[in-house]
Amino acid sequence: MIETAIFKALADPTRCAIFEKLAAGGMNASALRQGMAISQPAMSQHLSVLRNAKLVREQRQGRFVNYEVDPEGLALIAGWLARYRAYWPERIDALKLLLKDMDP
Repeated sequence: MIETAIFKALADPTRCAIFEKLAAGGMNASALRQGMAISQPAMSQHLSVLRNAKLVREQRQGRFVNYEVDPEGLALIAGWLARYRAYWPERIDALKLLLKDMDP
């Protein structure tokens, strides 16, 4: 499932930080590395994982590559969450009742 790849990709703190930077706007790998203590090869690996999870896409402009958040990946996350959205209000209400019954 692609959702598994998405959550696995974002579970890594470095990849999550990269994704957060890209959420503010597209940039190249050198700009992404600013303020992060990782090598260029490590950045390339992290970007590859994010691309494979459909969270990031690249756009080539000549010999330069810019990265940006891929809306397709965000749509997949939203779809996954939507399946559970109806489940939570009922469960939260049940928890509230349980906690109310437990009050002394």
